Amino acid sequence: MKRIVIKIGSSSLVDDNGELDKNKINNLVKEISLLKDQEIMPILVSSGAIAVGKSILHIKPQNIAEKQALAAVGQADLMHEYEMIFNKYNLRCAQILLNHDDFDVRKRVLNLETTINTLIDFDVVPIINENDALAVDEIKVGDNDTLSALISGMVEAKLLVLVSDIDGLFDKNPKIYNDAKLVKYVEKIDKDIINMATDATSDFGTGGMITKIKAAKIATSSGVDMLIMNNTKLDKLHNVFNEYDGTLFKANEHKMNARSHWVLYKTNPKGYIYVDNGAKKAIYDRKSLLSVGINSIKGVFDVNDVVGICNGNEMIAKGIIAYTSEDVDKIKGKNANDVRQILGNNAKNIVIHANNIVLLEEE
Repeated sequence: MKRIVIKIGSSSLVDDNGELDKNKINNLVKEISLLKDQEIMPILVSSGAIAVGKSILHIKPQNIAEKQALAAVGQADLMHEYEMIFNKYNLRCAQILLNHDDFDVRKRVLNLETTINTLIDFDVVPIINENDALAVDEIKVGDNDTLSALISGMVEAKLLVLVSDIDGLFDKNPKIYNDAKLVKYVEKIDKDIINMATDATSDFGTGGMITKIKAAKIATSSGVDMLIMNNTKLDKLHNVFNEYDGTLFKANEHKMNARSHWVLYKTNPKGYIYVDNGAKKAIYDRKSLLSVGINSIKGVFDVNDVVGICNGNEMIAKGIIAYTSEDVDKIKGKNANDVRQILGNNAKNIVIHANNIVLLEEE
C-alpha cells in the first residue's frame, strides 16, 4: 500500500478568531477517507494544540510553562475532534506525541517505526504531533514541517504534503512583490531556491518558507517527493498523485542511506569537537578524524553519541564518536603513540571513523 504523509498547519485548522474549525477538520478527514479508498495510507502530522488551548482557556501565553499548559489542554480537545470525525467516516485514528530526543537514539527510532507500521497494519491512521506539553529547547523538533519530513523518510512515503496557508514557493516574496511567480517544480534545492525563501510566519503557525525548504531537504534526501499546497485547495488532496496545485520538490535520485540520514537530520549533537585546518581537509577528503587534529571539545558525551565537528565557529560535519568526552579531552592534539600511552596499548588515534562522519554540505 502506497503511503502519504500529510502535515496540516495550525492556520489550516482554526478560524479567523483562533477557534478550532470543525468544518476544516471534516474536510481534511474526508480527503483522508478518499485516499484510503484508493489503497493509499495517510499518516497525519497535525499542529494546533497550542492554538486550540488558547481558544479554550482564553489565555495568551507569556512563557514556556504557559505554552506547555495550553498544549496539554488543546491536544486533548484536538484529538477528541479528530476521533469524532474519523468515526463519522468509519475510520480509526491513534495519537503519537514526539520530541527530538525520540530520534536521537537509533533504537528508539526503530521502535517508533515499528509502532507506526503496526498501526498501519491495523488500518489505523496515525496522527502525530510534537509533544509541546513537555517540549523545551533542548528536545524540540521546532516545527511540524521538520517533524513530518523526518517521519516521511522513516515510513518510506511516496509523498509528503505540507498543507498550509500559502500557495507554495515563489521566486520572491509575494507579500511584497506583485509580480512574484509561483515555482511549480523544484528538481534540486540549490542556493537559488534557498534565496527565494523568506521566513514569514503566519499568526498561528511556527514554520515559514525557510522551514519548508529545510523540510524539503530532509524529505527529498530520503527519496520522498514533497508538495506545498494551500489549504484552500484541500479538496484536491485525494487526487494529488495525479495532479497538484502548489510547489513540488522532486526526491533525490540517489537517496541518502538510512544511517547517514539519521546522523545528519534526526540527531542533536551531544557535544562538539573543534578541529584544525588539517583535520578539516581530511574530513572533506572523506578520511577519519584523528586525535592529533583536535584542538578542543565542548559538552559531555559518551561512546557512540553523535557530536558536531567544528572548524572555528562553523560546524562542518556530524559524526558518531568512538570515545567519551573525558578521553577525547585527554588525547586531543596527541599522536598515535601518545594515545596508546595515555589510554592503553589497544587504544587507537581514530576518534571518529570516516564511515561515521556525515558532512553538513551533503544537505
